[in-house]
Amino acid sequence: MAVITEIIRLNEDGTLSFGNYDLEVKTKVNDFEVDGRFYKAKSFYEVTKLKKDGALVYESLPGTAVHHFVVTDDIVRFEVEGNKMAQITLEIQPNTEYKLLIEDVLVDHVKTSSTGKVVFSVELNHEPKSVVLKRIG
Repeated sequence: MAVITEIIRLNEDGTLSFGNYDLEVKTKVNDFEVDGRFYKAKSFYEVTKLKKDGALVYESLPGTAVHHFVVTDDIVRFEVEGNKMAQITLEIQPNTEYKLLIEDVLVDHVKTSSTGKVVFSVELNHEPKSVVLKRIG
């Protein structure tokens, strides 16, 4: 896979792809509409951020490229690539426990905060890695 040159795009399968960790200058796309919801994507080598209707959805430090991002009530699934260890913050269901799988390996059970945030790290080396959070219970 590769970085997302248009910063955010809707894939044929209905998922989103966003981010370009190779950019030297912060690049933004505002008001990217999908099914009546408005997304804002910002990316460059220091950070990649996705917001939906003004609320945080995804943030990585440093920047990453995210492919086939999908969030439902029970699962968050995407592929992420970058050039070094990335700290990823997701804002999903508050006070909810998830199984965190990276490359189909159970890494941990994580619980979101009262605001729905969960933070974890992924070691990256320019190759996409699959990340899945499955709701428990």
